[in-house]
Amino acid sequence: MSYKSDFMLLGLPLVHVASGRMENGRYRRGIAKGWIAVGDISFGVLFSLGGVAVGGIAVGGLAVGLVSLAGLAIGGLALGGVAAGILAAGGAALAWEAAFGGLAVAHEFALGGLAIANHANDQVARDYFASSCFFLPIRLLTDYSRWFLLLLILPVAQGLLRLRKRGGSA
Repeated sequence: MSYKSDFMLLGLPLVHVASGRMENGRYRRGIAKGWIAVGDISFGVLFSLGGVAVGGIAVGGLAVGLVSLAGLAIGGLALGGVAAGILAAGGAALAWEAAFGGLAVAHEFALGGLAIANHANDQVARDYFASSCFFLPIRLLTDYSRWFLLLLILPVAQGLLRLRKRGGSA
């Protein structure tokens, strides 16, 4: 499946969505290119979503962009399992300015289980992260992450109760 919007700007469609397909017995990945791109592999100037995503705001398994959210995130502001950027947060965070995570390595500020920086796990680093617009929501999310599990557990429990009420087996 492929969708391209009719509106073009500088030779790129405003929206391009491309999904993979079987072709001659082989799987062919959907490659999307546009201002907003969604596909197996996507290149979006403003926004990109895909297994491999490259763009302004990139979300995917592997993402490269100004703002990246991914398993492996590379960019100016990077958030992911492994994150590398100017500011980075993740399980392993590597950054120029500031890093937050289990392994946090940065030039200036680092906060985490193993932190390496000029200011690592000290009061200066804590003050920096407490006042940062990027790290404050991330810290709140990680501090209260166990409560977000309720968002997953409650609907599953409700579904099981409904199933049991109808006489089905789980």
